[in-house]
Amino acid sequence: MKSLKTLVSLSALAVCMGAASMANAYSITPVNSSFTAPGTISVKSPSSFQATVNCGATFTGNVDASGVAKITGLPWTLTATGAAAGSVSNVGYTIAASVLYPASNCGPSTITVGYSGGVLTASNQTLSGSCTVVSLSVTPSPTFTIVP
Repeated sequence: MKSLKTLVSLSALAVCMGAASMANAYSITPVNSSFTAPGTISVKSPSSFQATVNCGATFTGNVDASGVAKITGLPWTLTATGAAAGSVSNVGYTIAASVLYPASNCGPSTITVGYSGGVLTASNQTLSGSCTVVSLSVTPSPTFTIVP
């Protein structure tokens, strides 16, 4: 009987700790909404012989009911990890080889991003495959709000 009480007590403690950690989780709002995020991304890879390649980009996606932003057409997901921080998972891309340059298979990797003044940024984030996100700067519209 004592072991049953201990098991029930430990189970209750685990449930309470899980609920407390969920209460401290961050999410992106507005939920259940679409967004566009124009800006720039600069990358280095074996295909560019590690020279920085600058690109204009416009990402589109939606924020799901749990407050996670998903990029349309890519497996990239943005999860808030703090009041002004997040992580983007599954970041990667492939460039086929040609006569002029070698192939690149970059990622998938998780990168760390910051969020301030309505701008999402990242710098010097390593991807697998000898690739780097040198910089990322996009401005989501509507503006994201990160809530605990």
